[in-house]
Amino acid sequence: MGIRQYKPTTPGRRLGSVSDFAEITDRKKKPEKALLEPKKKKGGRNHQGIVCSRFRGGGHKQMYRIIDFKRKKDNVWATVTSIEYDPNRTSRIALLTYDDGEKTYILAPEGLKAGDKIVSGESIEPRVGNCMPLRLVPLGMSVHNLEMQPGRGGQLCRSAGTSATLTAREGRWAQVTLPSGEVRRVSSECRATIGVIGNAEHMNISLGKAGRKRWMGRKPHQRGTSQNPVSHPMGGGEGRSKGGRHPCSPTGVLAKGGKTRNKRKPSNTAIIRRRRPGPRFAPK
Repeated sequence: MGIRQYKPTTPGRRLGSVSDFAEITDRKKKPEKALLEPKKKKGGRNHQGIVCSRFRGGGHKQMYRIIDFKRKKDNVWATVTSIEYDPNRTSRIALLTYDDGEKTYILAPEGLKAGDKIVSGESIEPRVGNCMPLRLVPLGMSVHNLEMQPGRGGQLCRSAGTSATLTAREGRWAQVTLPSGEVRRVSSECRATIGVIGNAEHMNISLGKAGRKRWMGRKPHQRGTSQNPVSHPMGGGEGRSKGGRHPCSPTGVLAKGGKTRNKRKPSNTAIIRRRRPGPRFAPK
């Protein structure tokens, strides 16, 4: 896998780049029809029609691929049929065919190829693509698709190039270091998949033009200072202004340095070490 640069035939292509899709098994192969669902556009609106996420709308039509995040089919070997592109996520997905004929999609880790055999369960070998409880994973190993609660399905480390490191175990708890630097405690019964998510080069792709962002369903972002005072707390004023206050959201929530996490959230006790602050707020 890698990045392919466009020839500078137009101003938009001059700085644009795209993935070379080298890991895709067959680019002409259509996705498994039984594992597809229609994906309805919401435009950032909730069930009441109120905009909760600004600057969303449009974008290319997509079908959702049903991903098996739980990996509950134990002790049944599966063969990797193909590695495919998924428009809904940054990582690639792998189509599995189990020995009993069932087919599922999983997130494709780095190094997994078509023809490989993987399995989930407890009495298995900790190889790339295999899924097992954290109490059986060797310390120091990289894992992805990590559960936060046993049986709920993987929620952590699902984007391209990410993984968590299992650093310690004590009693019924396991300690993992997340990509953000946060050290968190989760149940040892939580499942995780061995390996690192593939397509790590995704972060180096340059869109090159605004239109590619529109294809993804992202609309132009309007600054708060350019809006009217009825639309944003930083709006209004004669000519260009500096906003007159610290940067904030339309509802007044501070954008830089303000804490937004609930101080009494029950899962606060599971965080052993907070993530590293950004370079703007790092201690000098």
